[in-house]
Amino acid sequence: MLNERTEKVLFAIVESFINTNEPIGSRFITKTYSFNLSPATIRNIMADLEEFGFLAQPHTSAGRIPTDRGYRFYVDFLSRSSEVEDAFIESFITRLEAKREDLNGLLEGAARTLSEHSSYLGLAAPMKSGRTTLNRIELFNYRGNYIAVVLLTDEGPIKHKIIRAGQKLTPGTLRRISDYLNQEFSGYTVDEIRLKLVKEMSREKALCDILITKAVEICREALSFPPGEIYVCGFSDFIGLPDFSSRIREIAGAIEDKHFMLKLLEQVEAGIEGPSVLIGSENPVKEMKDLSLIVSTYKQDGKVAGSIGVIGPTRMDYSRAIVMVQTAARFITEALSQ
Repeated sequence: MLNERTEKVLFAIVESFINTNEPIGSRFITKTYSFNLSPATIRNIMADLEEFGFLAQPHTSAGRIPTDRGYRFYVDFLSRSSEVEDAFIESFITRLEAKREDLNGLLEGAARTLSEHSSYLGLAAPMKSGRTTLNRIELFNYRGNYIAVVLLTDEGPIKHKIIRAGQKLTPGTLRRISDYLNQEFSGYTVDEIRLKLVKEMSREKALCDILITKAVEICREALSFPPGEIYVCGFSDFIGLPDFSSRIREIAGAIEDKHFMLKLLEQVEAGIEGPSVLIGSENPVKEMKDLSLIVSTYKQDGKVAGSIGVIGPTRMDYSRAIVMVQTAARFITEALSQ
């Protein structure tokens, strides 16, 4: 649809608007870029780009601003070979080293570093618990009729929780229950185990086996996780950007809702080899129509372990933000692999 000359002009307009936050006119482009084109020619190209849906004109006498389609062209046109600042890398490595053994602290530090160096929202989340594979479960007496449950999963870090058993169980009974659970469910994901538990509940009613009944009850409680955690950092700087002056309350409400943010991440199919970029109206939820999301997955032992990214205005510095998110995901993957 677009020839090379038109593509270069469109790229220049989007880049200029990102830098200035002002509608871009033909004279600005001719003075700033060496296209060897007259202002009249640039105006004609701008008119064509507006007709094609890449640009919009907020006022009759104003210059043009990019539409979501214009930003999408810009992002797809970008070279992913930009270099990230040394200060960002140093800050990131320092925080990773301090929190290497603490997954929650590592993710929060990663999100905070992204925010501090971009002025956008930094966010990080571990993988949904339902996709976690159970390696082994151990049960121990805690206090009274409470049980300490230790879950070893493919995520690496050990999960543990305290549950109420209803009655005090002997160490021998707990050992037999854990042996049964490991035999039945080891190697399955949490979601698969939940489905199997429904079948086991029907089977144990027919068998009237007290041990299996108690094992099923304990396993259901042990695998009952709260909604996934998500770390969102940099709200005050983000909300102070000029792009949001008229919609602060609406955007703030959406961002502060962790369930909303998790839902958003779940609907994003993050790229395996690089970040996914959702721009404005491309986002699956209407509250994000004036925002862009850049998110990438990090891995552990070759498997996707979670997501990290930034949320900013559609007028964000995509080149820099994409490389920062890509770098953060790579560093977290390396930290979890050591």
